[in-house]
Amino acid sequence: MRAHNSATAPTPIAVNRRAETPGAPTGPLPAGSPTRRAGTLQAALGVTAFSLTFPATAWGLEGFGPWSLVAVRSVLAAVIAGGCLLALRVPLPARRHWAGLAVVAAGVVVGFPLLTTLALRTSTTAHAAVVVGLLPLTTALCSALRMGTRPSRTFWAAALVGAAAVLAFTVQQSGGALTSADAYLFGALLVCAAGYTEGGRLARIMPGWQVIAWALVLCLPLTVPAAALTLSYEPVRLTAHSVLGLLWVAAGSQFFGLVVWYRGMAAIGIPKASQLQLAQPLLTLVWSVLLLGEQLTPAAPLTAAAVLVCIAVTQRARG
Repeated sequence: MRAHNSATAPTPIAVNRRAETPGAPTGPLPAGSPTRRAGTLQAALGVTAFSLTFPATAWGLEGFGPWSLVAVRSVLAAVIAGGCLLALRVPLPARRHWAGLAVVAAGVVVGFPLLTTLALRTSTTAHAAVVVGLLPLTTALCSALRMGTRPSRTFWAAALVGAAAVLAFTVQQSGGALTSADAYLFGALLVCAAGYTEGGRLARIMPGWQVIAWALVLCLPLTVPAAALTLSYEPVRLTAHSVLGLLWVAAGSQFFGLVVWYRGMAAIGIPKASQLQLAQPLLTLVWSVLLLGEQLTPAAPLTAAAVLVCIAVTQRARG
């Protein structure tokens, strides 16, 4: 049997006045502040939304081809995002922000969904979770290179231990075998880390929901013709699962999840927010059991405990 895996408009978020005020600090807020706690919660909501992406993609692939699923989900998400922008009469971003939005669009709107969906035609949940488990470390590294952040040694040690725990668990689940989907998965890892980093930077300047909204709208000249072309070539079989899967990856993963994720990154910092994603592979496996009927091994709760400890350490480590 072919294995698949884990690839309403939200309330408008107010502009981050702290970031827009001349001379105001633009870095993460102090630990313990209400806004920082809210940012952690928002980032965690984003991780929860992302953890449903792969099971929802598996459902979507029951009725759509991989190319049409990615194109249609992007168009639907852009319609939601564009509706919010029009309803709130949001002005166009400043010209200096369009290059960053293009990076977000290439990495998060197009690159990661396409590469993971192609991989999920043959990859198992556990095997694809390797990529998700390594994404926090890759995002933190990308942030350090792009934005000059310097997390502490304790932070990096905990991040490496957490990534190693997730990697060991997922490799054990897949029997240690590598598949032909690896090129897609590791490519997705790199482009997503770049998109997360650039989106987190922009979310310090503009509301997080506008970052992903404009990135989605920016892709419409590409995704609309792509959807029309792929739907004409790939057969479509509408079922309850395929429709629900499509709706979730469009509205939940592609829009709402990224809205709260970028907002959270702006509040608590990209490296620390990225470590919350260490829990994402395990959450994905839980959803896979509940939604796809897959089986978990006894190693799952032990790995979950180790990952949660690492997350606690990274959240307390001061960069």
